[in-house]
Amino acid sequence: MSSITDFTQPVIGMVHLDALPGSPGFNDNRSAIRDAMRRDAKRLVAGGVDAILVENFGNTPFHADDVPKHTVATMSALVEDIQRVVDVPVGVNVLRNDAKAALSIAAATAASFIRVNVHVGTRVTDQGIVTGHAAETLRLREHLRTDVEILADISVKHSAPVAERPLTETVTDSIKRGHADGIIATGVETGREIDRDHLNAVVDARDDLETDIPVFVGSGVTRETIADILERADGAIVGTDLKIDGETTAPVDEDRVRELINVI
Repeated sequence: MSSITDFTQPVIGMVHLDALPGSPGFNDNRSAIRDAMRRDAKRLVAGGVDAILVENFGNTPFHADDVPKHTVATMSALVEDIQRVVDVPVGVNVLRNDAKAALSIAAATAASFIRVNVHVGTRVTDQGIVTGHAAETLRLREHLRTDVEILADISVKHSAPVAERPLTETVTDSIKRGHADGIIATGVETGREIDRDHLNAVVDARDDLETDIPVFVGSGVTRETIADILERADGAIVGTDLKIDGETTAPVDEDRVRELINVI
């Protein structure tokens, strides 16, 4: 299993799963979900991404932090299947914030990493109050005897703080107390470009800790901004800009993927 944090400025392409069984948008066609997933994964890899992150993006409205067992089962089957058609590291994000499910899926399928939207602290979201469970996540990883890496969001998109805290404290807590293997800085919502002052502040806070934990940018990365972003960040997670016409819910456009990678 490849370590995503060992890559030099990796680009992680998003595979946004269609609505899964049990969610309001499910269209009664399990095969179509798998086929769309495989199509997007193949296009991302053909275009040159270094890794793929699989996410239950179509499952709106999201459960806060405990998805149903059938969602875990379906995503496990899909994550295992996607690794049959691509040869890059695969990650898992279970929205909104089910880190235990994501870690369990990754461990069972030999995936490489997970994304955790709220790893430490508490955020206000459209799912209500979402609290990080770093203690449980890290102990589950030990229990499962797996080396799946944890990428933790800092001030995650589509959320607001319960109380204002210095950004340096959030970064320190995520790295030193939450033991994240990498941290993610984002804009305020999916597809929204990150504020450069915020990115600089996250990177500076990481540097002050004298650690080489990588900082990823997790929203709004485009072909036009990727070069500038990677002047500061250690990697990027890219979804919307790699889709046809830049629409988040559209299929991946292999030409757009290749254009972004060529910029790098």
